[in-house]
Order: sequence, then structure tokens, then C-alpha cells
Amino acid sequence: MLKPREKGLLRFLTCGSVDDGKSTLIGRLLYDSKLIFEDQLATLEKDSKRHGTTGEDIDFALLVDGLEAEREQGITIDVAYRFFSTAKRSFIVADTPGHEQYTRNMATGASTADLAVLMIDARKGVLVQTKRHATICSLLGIRHIVVAVNKIDLVDYDRVVFEKIVHDILAFTANLDFTSVTLIPISARFGENVSMRSTHMDWYHGPILIEHLETIDVASDAVKKPFRFPVQWVNRPNLDFRGFSGTLASGTIRPGDSVTVAASGKTSVVTRIVTQDGDLEEAVAGDAVTLTLADEIDAARGDVFSRTTERPDVTDQFAAHLIWMSEDALLPGRSYMLRIGTKFAPATITSIKHKIDVNTQEHLAARTLQLNEIGVVNVATGVPVAIDSYVDNRETGAFILIDRATNQTAAAGMIDFALRRATNIHRQSLTIDKLARSALKHQKSAIVWFTGLSGSGKSTIANLVEAELAHAGHHTMLLDGDNVRHGLNRDLGFTDADRVENIRRVGEVAKLFVESGTIVLCSFISPFEAERALVRSLVEAGEFIEVFVDTPIEDCIKRDPKGLYAKALAGEIKHFTGVSSPYERPENAEIVLQTVGKTPDTLAQAVVKALRERGLLDHQDDWGL
Repeated sequence: MLKPREKGLLRFLTCGSVDDGKSTLIGRLLYDSKLIFEDQLATLEKDSKRHGTTGEDIDFALLVDGLEAEREQGITIDVAYRFFSTAKRSFIVADTPGHEQYTRNMATGASTADLAVLMIDARKGVLVQTKRHATICSLLGIRHIVVAVNKIDLVDYDRVVFEKIVHDILAFTANLDFTSVTLIPISARFGENVSMRSTHMDWYHGPILIEHLETIDVASDAVKKPFRFPVQWVNRPNLDFRGFSGTLASGTIRPGDSVTVAASGKTSVVTRIVTQDGDLEEAVAGDAVTLTLADEIDAARGDVFSRTTERPDVTDQFAAHLIWMSEDALLPGRSYMLRIGTKFAPATITSIKHKIDVNTQEHLAARTLQLNEIGVVNVATGVPVAIDSYVDNRETGAFILIDRATNQTAAAGMIDFALRRATNIHRQSLTIDKLARSALKHQKSAIVWFTGLSGSGKSTIANLVEAELAHAGHHTMLLDGDNVRHGLNRDLGFTDADRVENIRRVGEVAKLFVESGTIVLCSFISPFEAERALVRSLVEAGEFIEVFVDTPIEDCIKRDPKGLYAKALAGEIKHFTGVSSPYERPENAEIVLQTVGKTPDTLAQAVVKALRERGLLDHQDDWGL
């Protein structure tokens, strides 16, 4: 089986600031490699007259800018992949966006590239976005970079201009982890120093771009790295066959080799390496295969196979570099979904060590990360995951964070190292468990979570519900938003980040009460769906009951028992929910209380009735304790 490296394949991307000529360069490479058919060329000539920016000349950028919005705006929005080849090598090139708004797309293209062509407009020099893209390329493990100083024709092929850019970019990249930095003056529009040497720059004696791309050695050493095999799915077509399918992230494997499930430590021996084209004697990094084992060991999607002597770290805390890709700022303590390889796990950013100034590489203090910012963070996962350092393995050292509310990618991360304290802490086995404690109290434990705007009546209703439950002999605890801020959360303010941490702490306390067999009532504005979902995920199914106290904000303002709305509307209170900070209405609350025209007693009775109907208030004899 031929591997891409044996075919001479180079994956590279073009990046840089807006309108530096990335798409034009790729179009020129496609044109010069004679991969454009006559009908395509005719269409290109027509589109150049309609959308082009080069007068009567062909606008090669239009070969790549496929989206209508891109053609009309003259910018690249999506990542466009193109294939071309020369006599010496084949290429897959990613044309990535230059606009700051689409930095996340650029990171996507960089994640699989071996080399980056960083474009710089000779008229503008090194820009902020140039530095941002160089930094991201370095973080994402690209070790070879070509700095193409484009539009050199528009500065009259001035050598001084080129040398000034050489000085500036080399000074900046000196602190980045590049193996090679090659600078080439080009005119993508006219193909000068792209596929043919320019006659206007006799002062330049370095390689032209295509020569450099054909000859640079970027051979991956993934095959030489320790064996890693993330399981994509368990292949069980019939009772006589059970295999584990996936793609080798690194290393090699042969029948007879011993393998270990990283998380559990269970070990077996590979008996077959199965593919659609028949069994292999050896599989190497990049091969998609199915492994069969000698033993019926327990493994599932998300598990990672390794050699027994070369196991990855298995941890629930690690340090990482993070590129933030969401319009919504990072909130430490908020629950995101982490994907690493084929593994999904809930995760939170427990702390931000610093963010990185892309201009100076300076480390800056930060409590959050905004769109396109880069930071160094600590990550905690809900379950242990198998990891490697990103510098050791780009496949098992990279992860993404997914917003649990929108299902959109919020960040891309590169793991630095496992936090060793995470591997030294283990859960203590206890003789008396939640079921036993609940039996002593003759009840089922649960969290009854009251959410709603300030002034909606949450606390009043929760207080009445607790009184009714206590009167019936139930063991309860009421956690109220104002009360916990006098002690447990007295150090927190009311920014979005502080609100997230407030609910995270309360959720952990509420979970402890559930473990004690107690019915814990929680009355908190809890404006964000993600945090309410986090608390729900801390307990078992059926143990979190959300009560949405649905009071129109107009009524809350009229009531205004604490005078807070008046101050918020006057601008005296910042980050006030419903006025200057959002409230995300529950979409699937178990209990919804429409409060208009109803008394607190009536609403409290409705909650008690609903809890009884859900079996929460049944006597223990009725549920088998």
C-alpha cells in the first residue's frame, strides 16, 4: 500500500492578512501547472470581467474564491482546498481566510498542514494579522514557513522594501518554534518568482516558490512515534467477528504485537490487521484499519490503544494553549464538551494562566479570552482522557471545545502537559452510599432548581415549598442566591465569569446534599443555560428538576422589591440580568410556573404537586428501600 509520503505529497496552506494575494497565488499555481481546462479558463475570463480586480487581466483569485459572498467582497471566508502537481511532487493547498473574523477557519486549515506560505503585501509590511497567523502556525505544529512578499511589482521591485520586511519578520519569528523560515519576493499576479524566475529582481538569488515547495523536506516522523490508535467504533458485523476500527495516529503495529487500552490498562495481542482490501502484515500512521485482538477486552469508541511500554498520560487535568474561536467570550468554570481524537468528555477551563499578545509575544494577565485571542489555560475533564503533549503528537495532543448550547466549536487547543496532581487524587470508596442515606431519611434525594429573573418570586416560592416539604417530614436544604454570597461565594462579583463560577460552586454543594439523601432546593437567577446544564450533569437522571419561574420582566420591574431594577436602568448597576446582561430562558424545564395573576401559595402548591407526581415524595416503602 502506497503512503502519501511515498507519492511525494505536500500539504501546505496560504495565510496572511486580507488582500495579500493568497487566492491569486493558488490560482496562479493551478494555472501554471496546466490544471485549468479550456471551458474553465473561458469562465474565469468572464468572471474576471464581472468580479475581477485586475483590469483586463485574468483574476486568478476567482479560481479559488468559490463563494459568491467572497467574490463580491474580494475576501476569502471559507477554507478552500485545491490539488495540483508537478513532475516532482503533488500538493494539497488550503487557501485560508485573512480577515480577523475568520481566524478560526485559518486554524482549521493549519491543523493538517506540513508547511505554511505566509503572504505579506509588500506595500503594507508586517501586520497584526500576519503575526497572529505566524503564531497560530507555530502553535499548531507547523515547523516550516515560507514568507512570500507579494505585490513586489507595486513597489517597483524595490530591494530595500523587501529587506525591511525580511528584518521585521525574522525578528518576530525568532521567538516562534519554526525549523525553517524562507523569504521569497513574488508577484502572484504575473507569476514572478512563483513558477518562473523574475527578470526584474536580479538582486534576489534564492529559490523561486515552486522549486522550494518541490524540494523542501518536511517528512513526518509520525511513523517513528509511539503507537497510538484511537478507537472510532467497535466493528461487530456478526457473532464470529469483533474488531476495533480507526486510524493510526502514530507509530506502527503488526500481528503479534501487544497492545494496551490506555485508560483501563487492559492488555491483549493483535491477531489481525483487517482492511477492505485484505489483511496487512503491518499498519503505519495514517492507515485506516480494523484490529482484532486475542482477548475479549472491554474497549469502546474514544479509547486509545498503545503499547504497554509506551502508554500516554491518562488524566483529568492538563495545561494547554487555547485559540478562542467563539463570538462569546471564554468563561472559566463553564462546562464545554471536549473532543480529543474520538473521545468526548465534559470539560471546564479551571484557570487562565495568561493570554499572549500576538504583536510582542508578551504574557498578559487575563480573566477571559475573546474571539481570536490565544491563551495558556488549565483544563479539567469530567472523566480521565488519554493525552500526549502536542509537540510529541499532533493527533493525540490536539483537542477542540464545543459549546454545549449551540454545538459550535468554541476553541482549538494544543496540550502542553498533564497536571500531575490530577493523577495523585483518587475517589475514596465509602461504605454508606447515597441510597443508604436516602433510606435513613425515608425519601429520594434530588435538586429542585428554581430559576428566573430577579424579582420573579423564586425565593418566595422556594421558601414555601420547603416549608410544605418539612411539614410532611422531608429532610431539605434551601440554597438561596443572596445567602450563599454572604459566605461560600462572597469573593464573587456579577460579571458573566463570576456568575458562571457562582453556579459551578453551588452545583457542587447541591450534589453533596443529594449524596447525603437530602432534597435540596436552589433559588438562583442562573441566567445561562450552559451552567444549569452543568448542574444537571452532576447528578443522575431524574435527580435534577428545573423549575422555571416565568415572570415577565415588566412585572419584575414593577415589583422591584430591592430597588435593583431602578438602579440598573439608571446605569448604576452593571451586568444586571434582564437589563445589561442576558437571561437564557429554559427550553425544557420540568416545571414551568406562569406567575401572572397567581399567588405564591398557589404556585408553591403546584410545585409540590408536580414533585409528588414525579414520585419524589413517595415513602420509602413504596420504592423498595
